[in-house]
Amino acid sequence: MEIVDYDRALYYTHRSEWDNLLILMVRTQDHFLSKKIEHFLHAYNFEKDYMEIEKHLYSLLRYIDHANNHLVTQHPLDVEMMH
Repeated sequence: MEIVDYDRALYYTHRSEWDNLLILMVRTQDHFLSKKIEHFLHAYNFEKDYMEIEKHLYSLLRYIDHANNHLVTQHPLDVEMMH
């Protein structure tokens, strides 16, 4: 799992770059991130209820935030070297 995957997921979601988000879903080694992206994209494309889409979007964003915080606390020196 790389912090770059979470940064990309956040960027692609913010910019509504769904094709790139789909590619990231396939390429990432983080299976939880992949599933969160899959559920959000499925809801975005097929769900009629906006609340359901919003639920999956917030679930994806919460997971990205959690994973970023976990990586920073687990490997603080590695993250500092990236900046």
